[in-house]
Amino acid sequence: MIERSSHLAHLRALLAEFPVVGLIGARQVGKTTLARQLAGAVEGAVTPFDLENSRDLGRLEDPLFALEGLKGLVVLDEIQLRPDLFPTLRVLVDREDLPARFLVLGSASPELLRQSSESLAGRIAYHELGGFSLGELGPDALEPLWLRGGFPRSHLASSEGASRRWREQLIRTYLERDLPDLGVRLPPATMRRFWTMMASYHADHWNASELGRAFGVTHGTVKSYLDTLCSTFMARRLNPWFENLAKRQVKSPKVYLSDSGLLHALLGIRSREDLLSHPKRGASWEGFVIQAVVDHLGARPEECFFWGVHTGAELDLLIVRGLERRGFEIKLTASPHTTRSMHSACESLKLDEIVVVHAGTDSYPLSPKIRAVALERLHEDVAPLDDDGETAFRRRKHE
Repeated sequence: MIERSSHLAHLRALLAEFPVVGLIGARQVGKTTLARQLAGAVEGAVTPFDLENSRDLGRLEDPLFALEGLKGLVVLDEIQLRPDLFPTLRVLVDREDLPARFLVLGSASPELLRQSSESLAGRIAYHELGGFSLGELGPDALEPLWLRGGFPRSHLASSEGASRRWREQLIRTYLERDLPDLGVRLPPATMRRFWTMMASYHADHWNASELGRAFGVTHGTVKSYLDTLCSTFMARRLNPWFENLAKRQVKSPKVYLSDSGLLHALLGIRSREDLLSHPKRGASWEGFVIQAVVDHLGARPEECFFWGVHTGAELDLLIVRGLERRGFEIKLTASPHTTRSMHSACESLKLDEIVVVHAGTDSYPLSPKIRAVALERLHEDVAPLDDDGETAFRRRKHE
């Protein structure tokens, strides 16, 4: 079992500060396993409830009676199945002595649960758990992680065939069971068609009208389909960064499927050879690397953007925290070079530097403000963001 130490440390810190912590993420991403690791390391009593277990549901028939006498850590798994528990949690965490803290696990985003969790405003913090990251597995896992994705059972499967079959079953279960459990009433075949279509738009600009025409529905309907995939962690939007520049800037978001393994399953990619010869290989690499950079830097979704202007200049990833702006270009090559677009982004956005993340093995400067960094050396050569927005790069610059 791979211990996900950075996530464990973050959960411990949040539980020390907040009476309720929500551990959220896609189905089968490892939330229950992580909660068990946390429970095994905490001092005091731990009481788990699995809301998919009929026995535990029976114990919670009167939730206030079942929970008010508990002490220590209380774990509520699959909380999205019982959103009516949130008002009860508010009553319990407002007690003066606060004998228990609550870890709630859910496969739906805070936005999907917002109506039910508003009563916990100021009392709950969320931590999103993604699949395995390059930082957790190390550079030797780069190629299989890209091909299979980060879902633990997919990545750790005994063969490529077993990994692919597991991903196909996950897609089917998500469509036939998980979405109905969340109250999403769409025919599985319809959502499968849309999800597959989204795979062909991976790393492209979102155009609801174009997708609606291709799908035979209104642009509002396809937006609701995308919202469903994003709210259940199966897709992500990367919003555009725009400000008052003397250029016409792109203002539509880019869309990505969250896991490269699921992307490849939907595209029919079965092997490394299939992937490297597929027309979407560059887009797949872009999404995979962007997620690796975001994970390593510890950037929050609201800090991540892309930038582009209608004349052609663009930047794949812009991370903004406080006054700090860090730019990243993604290249599926072992020998990247500077472009006019990079220099334009540096000048227009007033960046300290642009890091060109590539598929080779070496890191080296390309120009005074642009350097190439091999993805396998990302954790050695790129400093994470600090919580206050002042990076190690800027401190070195000032010193």
